[in-house]
Amino acid sequence: MTTSAFQNPRRGPRDRRRRTGETGRPWYRDYLYSVLWAFVLLAVFYALIGRLYVIPSGSMEPTLHGCEGCTGDRIFVEKVSYRFSDPEPGDVVVYEGTESWNTAYTSNRSENVAVRTMQNLGSYFGIVAPDENNLVKRVIATGGQTVSCQEDDPAVMVDGAPIDQSYTLAPAEYQINPATGSEACGGDYFGPITVPANSYWLMGDNRTNSMDSRYHVGDPHQGAIPEENIRGKVRWIVLPFSRVGGVDDPDIQPQQS
Repeated sequence: MTTSAFQNPRRGPRDRRRRTGETGRPWYRDYLYSVLWAFVLLAVFYALIGRLYVIPSGSMEPTLHGCEGCTGDRIFVEKVSYRFSDPEPGDVVVYEGTESWNTAYTSNRSENVAVRTMQNLGSYFGIVAPDENNLVKRVIATGGQTVSCQEDDPAVMVDGAPIDQSYTLAPAEYQINPATGSEACGGDYFGPITVPANSYWLMGDNRTNSMDSRYHVGDPHQGAIPEENIRGKVRWIVLPFSRVGGVDDPDIQPQQS
């Protein structure tokens, strides 16, 4: 019996299994399937459970650390809680800014169609940041409540009662003009403002270095953020390792009797 020049008579069934795997498929296909399933599970996790964000500025000091040009905290933001309950005063949340918050926002997407497509795909897997102006602040008041801070107020007031401000940065990062504001207000006086229904009044813990709801009064939402713009609740700092831990969500409004 003759042998073709393209066959090796010394290779038997064991050699073929080594090249193709016990199932008869090429070995690399199993690895490829595993990688694809990992990406699918990661996409589902980010879509339904939560995702990581990086803190880019110091507006939430001392709770969250960030600054331009430094390594900011990497936080885990979960989405599950707000499917069953509403954000509450004291929660730290990530949200998408409304039009008045986005005037200085620049898209992080490439003008190249192919690259932009890959970036959009990467955002589903948490590899690339979403193409939206995501910000992080603390909920101070909710829809229907009235928020203000005027001369001689001991703190920011919600429905006429002072809130707990023990988590804010003290002393203030920037000097406050006593003619127009106070340390208790965290800057200039403001309000009273009634928060629209299904919306949230948000402020940074670093009150004198936070462009929060106070700076957007007069827009269609009176500076508040609609519920549909909330992306999730900040639960943990996961990096750097020296700062790993949970993020507090104290009851900042006095309990109603």
